[in-house]
Amino acid sequence: QVQLVESGGGLVQAGGSLRVSCAASGSTISSYDMGWFRQAPGKERELIATISGSGRSTDYADSVKGRFTVSRDNAKNMVYLQMNSLIPEDTAVYTCAAGWVRDRLDYGMDYWGKGTLVTVSS
Repeated sequence: QVQLVESGGGLVQAGGSLRVSCAASGSTISSYDMGWFRQAPGKERELIATISGSGRSTDYADSVKGRFTVSRDNAKNMVYLQMNSLIPEDTAVYTCAAGWVRDRLDYGMDYWGKGTLVTVSS
């Protein structure tokens, strides 16, 4: 079993930056692809960023491409999401997950965190 705990959420002004973190325990995450999801009020959950087990490959949803960067440190069992140029539409609960990812339309996540709330004010 893998436990995932997010941190770093909070309130930030539009145009600002924030980094959310995902700490894993119970097992090493080097063998897992990782993904970041978000869900805004009244909207469906969206897969916004993925990173391969080695960290060599990443992919992003169009809504965040060019603004968000996903990274990982397998030695520390950590995954990160750097969010820049934030806009109010980014307000959501951000959740990390571990599993396998072929592409953003074909994936399976076995382990999920509880999420951290990011609020972007105008």
